[in-house]
Amino acid sequence: MTSTTSSPTTRLSRVIVLLFAVTAGSSAGCLYYLQPLLHEVGGDLHVSTTAAGLIISVTQLGYLIGLALVVPLGDFLDRRRLVGGLLVVSCIGMAIAAAAPTYAVLMFMVFAVGVSASAAQVVVPWAAAVAGPSERGAVVGTVMSGLLVGILFSRVLSGLIAQAGGWRTVLVVAAAMQVVMAATVWWRAPHSAVERSRSTSYPRVLASIVTLIRSESVLRHRMVLGGLNMASFSAMWTAIAFLLAGAHGSSYHFSDAEIGLFGLAGIAGALAAPRVGRLADRGYLRHTQYGVWVVQLLSWALLWAGAHQVVVLMLALLVFDFGVQGLQIANQAAVYSLDGEARSRLTTAYMVAYFAGGVAGSALGGWAYQVGGWNLVCATGAATAVLGIALWAVFAIGEREHSVQGVAAQRRLRGDVGVV
Repeated sequence: MTSTTSSPTTRLSRVIVLLFAVTAGSSAGCLYYLQPLLHEVGGDLHVSTTAAGLIISVTQLGYLIGLALVVPLGDFLDRRRLVGGLLVVSCIGMAIAAAAPTYAVLMFMVFAVGVSASAAQVVVPWAAAVAGPSERGAVVGTVMSGLLVGILFSRVLSGLIAQAGGWRTVLVVAAAMQVVMAATVWWRAPHSAVERSRSTSYPRVLASIVTLIRSESVLRHRMVLGGLNMASFSAMWTAIAFLLAGAHGSSYHFSDAEIGLFGLAGIAGALAAPRVGRLADRGYLRHTQYGVWVVQLLSWALLWAGAHQVVVLMLALLVFDFGVQGLQIANQAAVYSLDGEARSRLTTAYMVAYFAGGVAGSALGGWAYQVGGWNLVCATGAATAVLGIALWAVFAIGEREHSVQGVAAQRRLRGDVGVV
């Protein structure tokens, strides 16, 4: 049989929560260090713009594979060792990528970096597992804010470093940061030890993810809402680069470095989002879900108004990222309430749907801006928020009876994978 450590009765220290948040952010940030530098990378390696663009696609592909195949390991391996190992792999991958003599070598290494970046999604259920029930929403909110800040700040940081030393220096610095994070995790992070039985196998754990999706209606609901949320996020951040660069008659004409700095507005919004987790801890999860969807809808109106006013646009970005991150925290608070011994598998199911929405949103944002400019982008985003509100109104009715049904589902899952 497999058993996890019992629920903690003491509150996590701020240092440990901060460590979880920074670890998640540094891992997720590895996916995006090269995003603002693709033109420079392509020129250095003598490849086309299309080929350079595939660098991020391959990194994301590695991340999705990590979500599907690596994150479930957190339910029957010590997460401290798993995360530490992934951070070491990330460091090695970026160090080799920094010295890559050819495009092929770089692509192989960024794929490995993408897989290892799934450490971010091992950290989230790890934090939820060691947090007490009364603080779990707030802890998850803080960790998820750290993850999002890592994504947003990585673009800003890479631009500043590259301006001084080029794209290879960016990867060297990032690799060094991962070494520090690996050492800190091994030194300070709490264990999440489990006891495995011979009847619990990795294939059965993967198969149990399908069982979870089939048996847990709340999980299915949050997968849909999460995918919709990430689609909105990706569509906006894809299209706004064109708006700020002056494409299709935009009134803005910012440089690449200046465009990257707009991520700072998003960071401010992400830092405010843990308040959503605290509301969830107090029993206001359903009302919070409505609230953050409405915030996202209002933010799209502000984004539309900011097409010609940079101050309004920056305010809109702050509100938008608060809404996106708030939705993510509310969704994950609900998901992590389902089964304390299956949190890594719950994370896998949810985050695969989440990033699938991101892939669709990126394509949608680029298409919408090319066809109808910023107006169509904002109209599409607003429609996404309206759809989210409507779906949640339907889903909330079914979730009122979830607590009774969830007990039986958890018992079935434990029987499938030998968890007691």
